[in-house]
Amino acid sequence: MSKLDASTVLLQWATGGLFFLWVTTRGRLVGIGYGWLLRVVYGTFAILGIVVAVFATGVVWVRELSAGGVVIATGVALVSSIVRRQAGVSGQRAERDRKRERVAAMAGPPGPEDEAAASLTMHDAFGRVSPETIRTDRHGLEFAPALDLVAPLVGVIGLVAGGWAAGGNNGLIIARTLVGAAFLGCVSDAMLLGHWYLVQPGLPRRPIHEVNDWLFRIWPVEVALFLLPTGMISALNGSIHDGSNGLLSWFWVACALGTGVLSRVTKAALKERFYSAVMAATGLLYLAILTAFGTDLVARAILR
Repeated sequence: MSKLDASTVLLQWATGGLFFLWVTTRGRLVGIGYGWLLRVVYGTFAILGIVVAVFATGVVWVRELSAGGVVIATGVALVSSIVRRQAGVSGQRAERDRKRERVAAMAGPPGPEDEAAASLTMHDAFGRVSPETIRTDRHGLEFAPALDLVAPLVGVIGLVAGGWAAGGNNGLIIARTLVGAAFLGCVSDAMLLGHWYLVQPGLPRRPIHEVNDWLFRIWPVEVALFLLPTGMISALNGSIHDGSNGLLSWFWVACALGTGVLSRVTKAALKERFYSAVMAATGLLYLAILTAFGTDLVARAILR
């Protein structure tokens, strides 16, 4: 039995989300604005975790110092990505160029009219090169995705401290805390990434496939850890009372099974060729967030 601490949950969410941000940014396919969005969101969660600890749940110094480190590391990565924004993302440029070459090959060699139109788009009325062309040609030094890995590594220290402070079987609680961070962060990033396809329509589906596949790999580990004694089996057989005559325990079972099913249905939806398939997958991942949080937090509430 252990204590359910909102500060630890917020640090879990931030740490897991920032780790899977790195999993995505290291592929250099997703636009740089996606990183801005997630760093602001998860940096805010880490700050909220500190505030909740100070004013509500009680301070665990190692955890709070670690959360502060997460905020600083996330801020450094954010500033670096803003400073280097003109360089863009190499994989995104390569994908764009590949598609342009494919269209050009289908259209055939350009005629005189096409060359004149291309010249007009590159130069203004005074013969100056357009700003868009300058931004495309001036790549410079790109943002280093390894910076996104610093914050989650710092966050792991705080999660170990938070799991230890929760009491009970410390080894099992720490394992649940760390895997839960990956589980919650992964499903949240998958949903947010699905929405990013509205901003970057030409984005290949590899990034969202990768995060969704990670969700399906983590899911059985998350469920298994909550079944280990003292775990949800004790709640299901009545050894532990969940306060609702077993209803809450079976709700957990539905959430646990539902998350795995939704991950597989999402993968099937992404196999469809139409663009709407990505939006359908995003909707399924919305539901997966609800079931994933039910899998993690309902079990913690029952076993506290």
